[in-house]
Amino acid sequence: MASVAVAPPPLSCHSLPTPKVKHFLRPIFPQKPKPLSSLSAAQTTTHHHHQTDSLTFLQDVNNLCDAGNLSEALTLLQAHSHDAVSSSQQGKDAMGTLLQACGRLKDVETGRKVHNLVSASTVFSSDFVLNTRIITMYAMCGSPLDSRSVFDGLKRKNLFQWNALVSGYARNELFVDAIDVFVELISVTEFKPDNFTFPCVFKACGGISDVGLGQVVHGMAVKMGLISDVFVGNALIAMYGKCGSVDDAAKVFEIMPEKNLVSWNSMICGFSENGLDHESYSLLGKILEGEEALVPDVATLVTVLPLCAGNGEVNMGMMIHSLAVKLGLNQELMVNNALADMYLKCGYSVEAQVLFDKNDKKNVVSWNSVIGGFSREGDVCGTFDLLRKMQMEEEKVKANEVTILNVLPACLEESELLSLKELHAYSFRHWFIYDELVANAFVAAYTKCGSLNSAELVFHGIETKTVGSWNAVIGGCAQNGDPYKALDLYLQMKYSGLDPDEFSIGSLLLACAHLKHLQHGREIHGFVLRNGLEMDSFIGISLLSVYIHCGKLSSARILFDRTESKISVSWNAMIAGYTQVGLPDKALDLFRQMLSDEILPCEIATMSMFGACSQLSALRSGKELHCFALKARLTEDLFVGCSLIDMYAKSGCIEQSHRVFDRLTKKDVEAGVNNGALDAEEKKPGIISAYFE
Repeated sequence: MASVAVAPPPLSCHSLPTPKVKHFLRPIFPQKPKPLSSLSAAQTTTHHHHQTDSLTFLQDVNNLCDAGNLSEALTLLQAHSHDAVSSSQQGKDAMGTLLQACGRLKDVETGRKVHNLVSASTVFSSDFVLNTRIITMYAMCGSPLDSRSVFDGLKRKNLFQWNALVSGYARNELFVDAIDVFVELISVTEFKPDNFTFPCVFKACGGISDVGLGQVVHGMAVKMGLISDVFVGNALIAMYGKCGSVDDAAKVFEIMPEKNLVSWNSMICGFSENGLDHESYSLLGKILEGEEALVPDVATLVTVLPLCAGNGEVNMGMMIHSLAVKLGLNQELMVNNALADMYLKCGYSVEAQVLFDKNDKKNVVSWNSVIGGFSREGDVCGTFDLLRKMQMEEEKVKANEVTILNVLPACLEESELLSLKELHAYSFRHWFIYDELVANAFVAAYTKCGSLNSAELVFHGIETKTVGSWNAVIGGCAQNGDPYKALDLYLQMKYSGLDPDEFSIGSLLLACAHLKHLQHGREIHGFVLRNGLEMDSFIGISLLSVYIHCGKLSSARILFDRTESKISVSWNAMIAGYTQVGLPDKALDLFRQMLSDEILPCEIATMSMFGACSQLSALRSGKELHCFALKARLTEDLFVGCSLIDMYAKSGCIEQSHRVFDRLTKKDVEAGVNNGALDAEEKKPGIISAYFE
């Protein structure tokens, strides 16, 4: 790093020794000062006013920037642009303060005008500090191209400006550009990276998940003796966490000679991002034990709360909520939003609603969290009511792309089609529809609401179609009654030069299963094998479904037996397939194998087995299965109860089927509670009346 010469303080800053004068030589009556000449008096007065004006001017600019009145601060700066104040140290400080405020508030237009003032100044146009702040200001305002333009236009550069450019690229997630500038710095200049350079480079390495490059830069930091710096260590932990190298992150954390709260937060975040929830909670516990004399902050809590939300651990979430109240952090907006999101994802909508209602600083994230929670629960009315309230807020909080993405999953029925079209129109007016995720979500929503034509119109309006766009329309057609269209769209996708992914294949196989189109199913199976996709569990289930629906149980069984890691859905599909094609004995054999492999059957497998017993009139096996279902608390499910009634009725045990019916907590005729009775009625007239006496 280039050394910067520090000017010595002015002589006026040093106290001069007072000469020792004997008391009898001092006059008893001090002489009156001689009157100054008119010129000297004027100079003294002007200097005094100049100092006062400079200090007042700087204070005024600081106050306006603190209040967010950047336009007024700029006006004040422009008003003094031609006097002595503008070229003083106070003028430089005022420009620097205003540039920082422009970056903080992302006011790029005011920042450009300050930039013009600096460029027009003969005193400050080449000032290192101001030019560094201009580069940083543009980066903070999301305009890294302007940062680069300013940087390239400098005749002389120092390390601070290189750091500002690397930091700006990393801040704007232009990670490759950040690394390129770093390489240029170490290869064509004499400057050496410092403890401000390395954290930005580590962030860039984490952003592109290049752990190899991160390790190389790590080695550079070690050689330069900067690895013990706490900022470098924190960035290194975050980088390894982002790249999935949790062990490396933990090693860096353990050997750090100095740790601050950011170090602990970075390590907790690294654990949480890689699914190591227990380790995250353990670190939080160590902070609370007080060994490091640290107190959790907002970042700590908002890192841990999503773990509780993702795992449904509401008790842990409540403990963290209590901790937030104790630390006085529960009123912080980010913590409040995270708490509301946690309660919603854990199914505690009342608690989330209370937090939301008490939040007097709601932002768009607050609204999006609670709207998303209601949407996930399928509360259509609640979701749209919240959306309307959001639009009527006095703070004028407006819906954004995330809001639309949260609302659209609630549109599942044809009755929501009108509301869906209103959302579509709103997205058009605000240009959200040109976002790929939003457009794909509208395609999926229209198909779920039964409007395939509207879905296709949205799809064809997407200018640059990605695999995700094709998946949305293919999946929608396959799942909502037009499998022929799904296959046709697949061919169009192939002609466009795009290859299907796992989701595309799953949707196509679903279409083949609905159509019982064995030939297409086999072709897709061949594509799966050629591209090594057979290990995907979703594709494996879809292939099973195709062969079962096409009546090829032997092929399905071969595929099933070759599957190394069988999940519950695979067993369910195979058992149900045997039952559907009239091979109940094979279904019973496979069910016994499932139990011997210590895989717990779910409601679907149990329903299939009751169906198999009813086909075989195997009352003894049915009673054994009934005991198993009672122990596993599966009989509480309505459809399992229906299958059980059907099994007893078809086996001639009318009284037992009546008992099962009476014990059902929910009775739904349309769901098929009486299907077994209707079948039995053909054999034994009068049985129907027994159910409703």
